[in-house]
Amino acid sequence: MGTVFPYAFENKRYHTLNYHLKNQFGQKIFKVALDGGFDCPNRDGTVAHGGCTFCSAAGSGDFAGNRADTIPVQFQEIKSRMHEKWHEGKYIAYFQAFTNTHAPVEVLREKFEAALQEEGVVGLSIGTRPDCLPDDVVEYLAELNERTYLWVELGLQTVHQTTSDLINRAHDMDVYYEGVAKLRKHGIRVCSHIINGLPGEDYDMMMETAKAVADMDVQGIKIHLLHLLKGTPMVKQYDKGLLQFMTKEEYINLVCDQLEILPPKMIVHRITGDGPIDLMVGPMWSVNKWEVLNDIDAELERRGTVQGARYATEVLK
Repeated sequence: MGTVFPYAFENKRYHTLNYHLKNQFGQKIFKVALDGGFDCPNRDGTVAHGGCTFCSAAGSGDFAGNRADTIPVQFQEIKSRMHEKWHEGKYIAYFQAFTNTHAPVEVLREKFEAALQEEGVVGLSIGTRPDCLPDDVVEYLAELNERTYLWVELGLQTVHQTTSDLINRAHDMDVYYEGVAKLRKHGIRVCSHIINGLPGEDYDMMMETAKAVADMDVQGIKIHLLHLLKGTPMVKQYDKGLLQFMTKEEYINLVCDQLEILPPKMIVHRITGDGPIDLMVGPMWSVNKWEVLNDIDAELERRGTVQGARYATEVLK
């Protein structure tokens, strides 16, 4: 295709977060997942009740620290666990569980500043919703962005309102675009989360979501595979036949197609997802995470393609 191989030192054909961070900091950087003790506006009645139907009791923070512990205690515990895999490196404190801007600014400041004070922390990654970005919170995030390396991760999941309603997202696309604009006004990096395999969505719908993200002013993307966990509201939808699990082959081909239409500079934070094996309903093939990642690499190589190979023709046309 005549495409220059873009991410050579990591031997990847897509722009990984690991590649980006090594270029940014000159060494290994890994995330330490924390639970700040926050709630979610579509659980506590602010906008809805029950939460997103795919979301676990841990607020999608199943691998984060224990919210009963302080931020420093959580940080040390999760950091030590991560060092079993990577012996050296510095850290991004990742506020993962629930909605991490759903609190007064003074509460956010207490949590985030505690994480920044931990030795070796070079930045923050804050997972939240686009409807939880009031002006005073955005102003504090802008302040953080001046002082440290910052990502704000915004859950999108899908651009299709019928699906969004079905999974109880409790916000629409206008709210999402407004949230992105608020953050980008201050130069804050934004990572959009999307989920492949949501109930009722076919290939074309999932590609439309990826195309929409490709066209946004966001700097990163997380591509998740829907994995169904015991105890989530989506189990009832599964029992009613509203959800069919993707096969591994379907997922690999879809992700490769999505990568091809993303801007080459967009940073890919994740291309699959897994959950605690004791809670998994399916698809069970997803628990073999490294096998999935390796198969995606192999398919990109088989195609002779890279991230962004079809960006100009598919998204900008």
